[in-house]
This record gives sequence, C-alpha cells and structure tokens, in this order.
Amino acid sequence: MSDARSAPLYCPYCGEEDLRPNEASHGAWECHSCARVFTVKFNGLLAKGVNR
Repeated sequence: MSDARSAPLYCPYCGEEDLRPNEASHGAWECHSCARVFTVKFNGLLAKGVNR
C-alpha cells in the first residue's frame, strides 16, 4: 500500500471544489465556499465482501 493520500474532490457539505489543506490539523481540509473544515477518514474493509 502507498502512504500517499488523495485529496477530496469536493466538499461533503456544499459540493463546491474550492478546497485547501488546513494547516492547523493534519489531514483536515477547509472549504472556502462554505467555511467548513473537515477530515476524511478510512475506517477499514468489510470482513466479507459485499454481495452483488
């Protein structure tokens, strides 16, 4: 696995794409459209695959 993280493409609150890394918190992003700061966290994989 890679240590590289991909940036979110849009704000989960307003949907705008004007995002910048937040310097106060590691892994946080700030939206300059709605003035919110958020993080995106990967929790893990399901024990069993999803049935289709």
